[in-house]
Amino acid sequence: MLIGNKDAMDNESQNGDISLDTIKNVRILQRQKGYRFSIDAILLANFVNPKNPRHIIDFGAGAGIVGILLAKKYPAAFVHLVELQRGLYELSNKNVELNNITDRLKTHHLDIKDIYDTISSNTFDLAVSNPPYRKLQSGEINPDDEKAAARHELTLTLDELIKAAFHVLRGKGGFSFIYQTSRFVEVIETLRSRKFEPRRIRFIYSNKKSEAKIFLIEAIKEGKAQLKLDPPFFVYDDTGRYSAETLEILSV
Repeated sequence: MLIGNKDAMDNESQNGDISLDTIKNVRILQRQKGYRFSIDAILLANFVNPKNPRHIIDFGAGAGIVGILLAKKYPAAFVHLVELQRGLYELSNKNVELNNITDRLKTHHLDIKDIYDTISSNTFDLAVSNPPYRKLQSGEINPDDEKAAARHELTLTLDELIKAAFHVLRGKGGFSFIYQTSRFVEVIETLRSRKFEPRRIRFIYSNKKSEAKIFLIEAIKEGKAQLKLDPPFFVYDDTGRYSAETLEILSV
């Protein structure tokens, strides 16, 4: 996570290691000191724009924030959350109940590399992911296990993620995720090697004077070459406060 979660949510209460936070009318239990979602997750949920997806899957769902936001965004959709880490999986179950969407959201305690015998192929309209996007040799690995697995490719590589998305998506289904710009060329090459065509890209900047550190991408399974570049997204304005667009996507 390259953009922190400062001011991205309203902290309602604390109970030992767990906090209860609210963002866009979604209430999320998450650990005080473990992995916590950042504005990256909100940007990803906002970026997703198919008209009427009925079956959505979130790979590496964490405590469930992206999947729950999408369930709220698409009231007719059924959403699956896939999470490997036991603690985060248990929190995602609690968060599904907390937001009263147990009828439209299913959680899976599952390694993404093992979905092939568990989740049917050619089933989903939309796959999303806020995956670990640092290679093992890049940067210091966080001593906290949850944070380390969320940031570095300890349990999942880019190719494994894209291969899994191809398996679950129907033909012309969309895969949207957020990734590090230093690996932009690798992302495009890997997508195409797995029969995905990049359809839409948006670069994310801290402010107008910074370089883009992350980007959002939508790719289409077995799609045609038809790339669109969205306008750049600036998280902060010239005063160092959240930009008008950031405030808009954080609002209800």
